[in-house]
Amino acid sequence: MIIKQDKNEERKRRHARVRQKLSGTHEIPRLNVYRSLNHVYVQFIDDELGVTLAAVSSNEKAMTAAVKDKTKSEAAYIVGQEAAKRAKAKKITKVVFDRSGYIYTGRVKSLAEGARAGGLEF
Repeated sequence: MIIKQDKNEERKRRHARVRQKLSGTHEIPRLNVYRSLNHVYVQFIDDELGVTLAAVSSNEKAMTAAVKDKTKSEAAYIVGQEAAKRAKAKKITKVVFDRSGYIYTGRVKSLAEGARAGGLEF
């Protein structure tokens, strides 16, 4: 009998394995990425205090107009730029990039490029 692999379960295992070594501080927070079927979400997390410093998603009212009629990768690039803008407002310039177990391609790569274009270093 063939058992179909659960790709999201494998991703969660990869994410847990990476998170053992990866953590963010108040000075250098963790830029966490989550991508659903239609949207992409970004958080800047201080793991020492366990708080989210800033967050952006393509699902927000402010972002829906900007990402309308765009492909998912183009929307992720715009979300990355907005994330960098919000991070700069909180005086965050350097981050630790946490892909959450996703492969660095497609929307994850576009988001990272947008954040770098916005001025974040990682």
